[in-house]
Amino acid sequence: MAETFLHLYAILTTLEVLRQYLEGTQATVLANQFLYYAPGVPTSRVAPDVMVIFGVEPGGRDNYKSWEEGQVPAVIFEITSAGTRNRDQGDKLRLYEFLGVQEYWLFDPKGEWIAEKLRGYRLQVIEEEDGPVSRYQPVEENLSERLQLRLQVEGDLIGFYRLDNGQKLLIPAELASALRVTAIQLEQEREARRKAEQRAAELAERLRALGIDPDQ
Repeated sequence: MAETFLHLYAILTTLEVLRQYLEGTQATVLANQFLYYAPGVPTSRVAPDVMVIFGVEPGGRDNYKSWEEGQVPAVIFEITSAGTRNRDQGDKLRLYEFLGVQEYWLFDPKGEWIAEKLRGYRLQVIEEEDGPVSRYQPVEENLSERLQLRLQVEGDLIGFYRLDNGQKLLIPAELASALRVTAIQLEQEREARRKAEQRAAELAERLRALGIDPDQ
């Protein structure tokens, strides 16, 4: 479970924003659910705060077994804190690296140990003494190649922006606010049309009173 309300809110908003963004594609977004990665070994599991898996049927699961689905998560987010720091940048980082998770993002909403709050890693092939290996390297400019999004710290949350058009992916509260604004604008437009039609009818009536046919 999330440590604080801020951590929980960051998890839920990240989940919903990415779920809506990927709606209609062969992908799923899961949060705080077990990822099983070794068949026959039920203890080989981890529960990422948010994970994005491509190439699978959309929708929720009770848990995720990578060997049954045929895919490992492509992107994982951990909403981190001082209490989970060692695990998030230690065991989990090495595990996700080993599993082949392409991008790993750490978000520290309280800024307890990541001064900039957001830190990303991308899997890259590097040369070592024993040959090429895949290792996590820091992500520059907070750009997610796999998601095609730019990530930005916005208070206690991550803001997500499309790389193709710069459009922000709205969180649920922003969506609700935008809907309210749209509803007000539509109502104002309807009222303006009603008044215009009323004025036109009044003018037509005056013209008729003067013996002028407004339809001619």
